[in-house]
Amino acid sequence: MIGRGIALLDRLGRAAMRGVDEFGFGAALLGESVYWLVMGRRRRQRVRLSAVAAQAMEIGIQALPIITMLSATIGMMLAIQGIYTLRTFGAESRVTLGVALSSVREFSPLITGILVAGRSGSALAARLGTMRINQEIDSLTVMGISPVRYLVVPALISMVVMLPLLTLWADIVALFAAGLYVAAELQTSLAAYGDELLDVLKLNDLMHGLAKAGIFAVLVTVVGVVNGASVTGGAEGVGRMTTRSVVHAISAIIVTDMIFAFMVTR
Repeated sequence: MIGRGIALLDRLGRAAMRGVDEFGFGAALLGESVYWLVMGRRRRQRVRLSAVAAQAMEIGIQALPIITMLSATIGMMLAIQGIYTLRTFGAESRVTLGVALSSVREFSPLITGILVAGRSGSALAARLGTMRINQEIDSLTVMGISPVRYLVVPALISMVVMLPLLTLWADIVALFAAGLYVAAELQTSLAAYGDELLDVLKLNDLMHGLAKAGIFAVLVTVVGVVNGASVTGGAEGVGRMTTRSVVHAISAIIVTDMIFAFMVTR
């Protein structure tokens, strides 16, 4: 019994140390990325705009169809559930308030972050993992090229720019889809719905969601890079760390969302 307890404590301690090590590695990557972003031109190793544009196209433009479809679905779902719940109290006309705040402050940044984590974060981890297995990252170092500047910084810039923009698009789509249902169900017009939206939504609500999207972008990138750079064991290791990257990124997004919402509503 004592031996099992010691073994359990040993495993917990090793897991905790691995977690601290990965956290430190992620913090170091983020710091080095900021360094190359600021000092790259002076060091004559500036970040390539072509790489940033290619990453932005993959992360942002190619994700528009799935984000549009799911945002419209979520917006309409919020309207359906909101009217159904508020009708119990005879207050279904106030559904716009709930839909607007729920979409802009919570659902749009959260769903967009999760989709990008599953789509682009996993792709980043798989690409870096494959390069590590093929020793391409070591080759960059030998040639005097910083792997962080060459591989990580373009992905980080693209993610930080595109995720808030995707969130803004998700806001528009979700609110429009909700408006279609509200107008049809409550026998009102889209113009009246739009006027009510302008009354209930404030700039602070919009910035709340966009700020969270920026934080989610950093989390998705760092988690993808950390897991991709930690790949061992060939193709099986790439698959394992890619799955781990998605799980860790989504978990980090949800926990951060809870902490962020708690802090800004005090």
